[in-house]
Amino acid sequence: MALKIESGQFIRSAVSEADFLDDGYPQVAFVGRSNVGKSSLLNRLLGRKSLARISSTPGRTRAINYFLINSSFYFVDLPGFGYAKVSKQVRRDWARLTEKYFESVSDPTRVIQLVDAKVGATNLDREAAEYFDSLGVPTTVVATKIDKVPRSKQIRQLKAIRNQLMLSNDSALIPFSAVRGDGVKELWREIGSFLQHPSSSHQATLGAS
Repeated sequence: MALKIESGQFIRSAVSEADFLDDGYPQVAFVGRSNVGKSSLLNRLLGRKSLARISSTPGRTRAINYFLINSSFYFVDLPGFGYAKVSKQVRRDWARLTEKYFESVSDPTRVIQLVDAKVGATNLDREAAEYFDSLGVPTTVVATKIDKVPRSKQIRQLKAIRNQLMLSNDSALIPFSAVRGDGVKELWREIGSFLQHPSSSHQATLGAS
């Protein structure tokens, strides 16, 4: 699905369940460890320089941020997890907010899980993948910062990530570079497929829960 981005605007930040949006529009939720390059990926996808805030200090995104795209679907920027330089209570609050989001949203939802291609899938990444699988939420894995992995090692590193997350050969694993633009078309293809049939994906999710 070729998708032309005609509009993209920040709508709100949710810091509690009362702030969540649930208005019938499909939601594409982006999640990953802190400093995985989520804001850079969002800006590259949308062809914007600063729609999603990029911070030099990881762990600054402590709310769920909603962006309305083409007045027809949301990009949902979930808090980064696993940043060590915050208190345990703050990390628990982040986790609780994310869990509440997935427990409460009734609109069709797709998860884009970001993993640092250079670092590989950590224990936290594996736990997150298992959590989404337990919910039955359709998930696409994106290996960010692929430009930082030497080309001679990229295939091996992607295979390692696939094994670490126990992804089947049929599951998408998209190498992505916000710097070079690698993976932009492939990721939009995944998102576009979901947007073409969001209700069927949602029904599959409900059936798996």
